[in-house]
Amino acid sequence: MGYKYETHLHTSTSSACGHSPGPEYISYYKELGYTGIFVTDHFYLGNTCVDRSLPWREWAERYCLAYREAHEEGLRQGLDVFFGWETTYEGDDYLVYGLDEEWLKAHPEVITWTVPEQYRAVRAAGGMVIQAHPFRERGYMNAIHLHPYDCDGWEIANAGNEPYQDALAYRYAMNHGLKITAGSDIHRVGAEPSRVFGMEFDTPLTSALDYVRRFLSGETGRPVFPADRVDPSYIREPDLPMYFHHADGSVTNPDQAPE
Repeated sequence: MGYKYETHLHTSTSSACGHSPGPEYISYYKELGYTGIFVTDHFYLGNTCVDRSLPWREWAERYCLAYREAHEEGLRQGLDVFFGWETTYEGDDYLVYGLDEEWLKAHPEVITWTVPEQYRAVRAAGGMVIQAHPFRERGYMNAIHLHPYDCDGWEIANAGNEPYQDALAYRYAMNHGLKITAGSDIHRVGAEPSRVFGMEFDTPLTSALDYVRRFLSGETGRPVFPADRVDPSYIREPDLPMYFHHADGSVTNPDQAPE
């Protein structure tokens, strides 16, 4: 028996693009046979709906309300609910796991960090960073920024992506030995079961930190997504320019999608 977890979920309470509040997801994921979910709403520089004019601690408390509401309903119905968030830079997004509301309140400088600074700080605090949907293309984006050295793994299957974007991410991760995750990037209750992704483990997670410890130690879990999602036949070159960020801080603009 496997224990499945949604790793990428947005609520209407903290994400401007969300359509369902956190508590509404609980019975939905229970019906789908999931053991738990991570609430990963859009953060301060992303598509949040939390008023940025609030003082920092108030902003962080208001932002975390979506998680707290979902967690309380999860306790009532018997579904684990863990905390995370999704940061945004130049269209590239990162899922942060393992840190909590008190850590956020104590670190207002989080909104000033570069991608490498974020990674170093999160890891130093005991968390981890996953680059979300690395090859995603959207009308609001000017370029694709790939940061394989500033994260602990890549989300290679995202239900909000076009299949070629997942196939590109999977190919790169396999060719370069990157750890991989999958997540629905769900914004409303009611998605078709085939559009609900996640991670599966042989034993249940006890906390967000447990997920971090397992993933970083090599017990990464099994990504849950349709088998044909990363079919190599889907691969095509992206339309947007791509910038590859190297370990030494240099940036190159490859002519073709990195393999």
